[in-house]
Amino acid sequence: MKILLTGRNGQVGWELERALAPLGELFAFDREGLDLGNPVQLASTLREIAPEIIVNAAAYTAVDRAESEPEAAFAINAQAPGALAESARQLGTLLIHYSTDYVFDGTKAEPYAEGDATHPLSVYGASKLAGEQIIRASGARHWIFRTSWVYAPRGKNFLLTMLRLAREGKPLRVIDDQFGAPTSAAMIARATAQAIARSPVPASGLYHMTAAGRTTWHGFACAILRECGLDNPVTPIPTTDYPLPAKRPANSLLDNSRLAATFGIRLPNWEEGLREAAAALREKQ
Repeated sequence: MKILLTGRNGQVGWELERALAPLGELFAFDREGLDLGNPVQLASTLREIAPEIIVNAAAYTAVDRAESEPEAAFAINAQAPGALAESARQLGTLLIHYSTDYVFDGTKAEPYAEGDATHPLSVYGASKLAGEQIIRASGARHWIFRTSWVYAPRGKNFLLTMLRLAREGKPLRVIDDQFGAPTSAAMIARATAQAIARSPVPASGLYHMTAAGRTTWHGFACAILRECGLDNPVTPIPTTDYPLPAKRPANSLLDNSRLAATFGIRLPNWEEGLREAAAALREKQ
């Protein structure tokens, strides 16, 4: 099996490169190796490799910066997946793509199901939703996995930011009225590999893929410090006390029952993912 991976240097892409390698011949690209904004290069590379599966982990993830860079966000999160989908359709290739809880506005009381109405509050969320829509309309075979609150022991994310601020002795004031399920990049990569290995291969579809359980950003911050042996105080604050350029949904919880029913995959509790990430950080020290 030939698998082409984009975004190999991102936090999810880094984990995917390791999780997918045992499944077949893996061709992993970063932005310099494969420019998704260059349709001629993209089509040529895909024709040459002729992968059975494309896994697109490339994304514009600067949520707040996207408010002032909408063209860049849509180019990477919508137009590039559209180009991948067109090539996948022509080649008969399965395209695996990742989306986000930010396609919802967070006003629902319960976890969001795949069929719930979308209403992104930010440019980032709108760009990811546009990417979903382009792929689904393309006629390409596809799996779209929506996830949430993604972090890893590398890259730029909430886990590493909290640890840096704590070690610098900075005051920690963290939002306590937004709910979600922190989902590690390693969990996402392993679940993706499990999905690919499943036989028979499920049909095209949209699936939610997040860790089990729930917490707030404040609860996540406290757990991070505790797991990493730090005891800095963390003050809970409302969203209104920490205004940001991009609005976030108050409820980011996703219903993962379709993923379980279709693939037999259930991600572990978010705390298990945090323990694994903390252990990886200790190994790096």
